[in-house]
Amino acid sequence: MGAQWKVKHKEAAANAKGRIFGKLSKEIMIAARSGADPDMNARLRLVVEQAKKASMPRETLERAIKKGAGLLGEHVHFEKLTYEGFAPHKVPVIVECLTDNINRTVSEIRVLFRKGQLGAEGSITWDFDHLGMIDAVAAKDEADADEAAIEAGAQDVEQGEEGVATFYTDTTDLDAVCKALPEFGFTVESAKIGYRPKNPVEGLSEEQIAEVEAFLEAIDSHDDVQNVYVGLAG
Repeated sequence: MGAQWKVKHKEAAANAKGRIFGKLSKEIMIAARSGADPDMNARLRLVVEQAKKASMPRETLERAIKKGAGLLGEHVHFEKLTYEGFAPHKVPVIVECLTDNINRTVSEIRVLFRKGQLGAEGSITWDFDHLGMIDAVAAKDEADADEAAIEAGAQDVEQGEEGVATFYTDTTDLDAVCKALPEFGFTVESAKIGYRPKNPVEGLSEEQIAEVEAFLEAIDSHDDVQNVYVGLAG
């Protein structure tokens, strides 16, 4: 299933576009705290590029930057919360949230985990690698993902669906690899620091996988959830 769980069905993904913009806006606002100029702010530059790829309206994008940088006279404060636990059938899950109301988020995420099992801090992350993740597509036919990974300084690469390759990097090398990949024929679609499972669960039946998917969809649909990482093979 890959390092980060994503909505599989195109219709569901289309219906979730508003949530995607909301999540990206939060990321932009947080990144813009360190400066409103993407050329001088590597973290902001990466998120802005991701927002453009997602077709975020220019007005929405610029407002999020100004709001995060404090240029609109508003003070935005989000807390990052990370939850670890299990989806049904002992599938490990890491959930990252950004919230302006910790008590609300804690309460609601606990309810969503009732169909799984919420774990203590550190109970799941040990079974994941924490690294940079770059989704990129070949800009030319002769582009070779394995060669690009080596030359750009990535640790590893995986071929995904619809021609998207995921390049994995050390957390400190994310921006450098993003800048290097176009030289080797790849266009960066998105980039972030995330989690990749070391021992993904295998051998679940279709019915069991459906239960896991339903759990993940409920988690991902929560407004404060930014990213969901799952240790499930396939």
